[in-house]
Amino acid sequence: MLTLILAESALEIVPKELQNHASVTSYCKRNKKNPSDILLDNSWHFSAMKGIKNEIKRGRPDIIHLTLLAICNTPLYRKKKLTVFVHTINDQVISISDDIRLPKSYHRFQGLIEKLFKQNKIEADNTTLLELHDMTFEELLAKIKPSKTFGFSTTGSKSTFQDVAQAITEDSCIVVGGFQKGHFNEKTLNQFNELKSLHSDSLEAHIVASRILYEYEKTIFI
Repeated sequence: MLTLILAESALEIVPKELQNHASVTSYCKRNKKNPSDILLDNSWHFSAMKGIKNEIKRGRPDIIHLTLLAICNTPLYRKKKLTVFVHTINDQVISISDDIRLPKSYHRFQGLIEKLFKQNKIEADNTTLLELHDMTFEELLAKIKPSKTFGFSTTGSKSTFQDVAQAITEDSCIVVGGFQKGHFNEKTLNQFNELKSLHSDSLEAHIVASRILYEYEKTIFI
């Protein structure tokens, strides 16, 4: 089965060192939440995030929401021919059930993921829909054991969506960055068999993921 990983994703709970910042506490007061239970979000916590490590790659849970909606509504996913994982910038991995129906509202998605970070598991009707583990990107790949791993970055060799789709097999792994700016770190890059550039400009994660899956679907559903 084809695997897709959103890697180094900008998805995390507000770190301890930022929980007492005014922008965080005022947000929590308005929304009646605990600072240790909320997602770091650049839209609300911009001033708190200034100067933190990897600032440009953090605090964008909306990217993950939008990209997962694009992925989990494809024919490939609905036919259970695609496994999806979210690897976070803090080396945690979210396993996603192959029949989950993610909320289309961002606020509901936010609440769901905040609950996941608190409980490590989301279940319904005796089925585990989402599960959170402490796991590095390398450990995740070791678990999956793909035949080939494709990464996508403007620093890669020039290619097209069509050519990549032709090279993908059902036991391959495709890796899309789950962050807004910057590049994969060296440890992640070292895990790729091939690093491809699909456009001269940086494309958003949901565009890369959905277009690759569309081209791949054409190779197997014809």
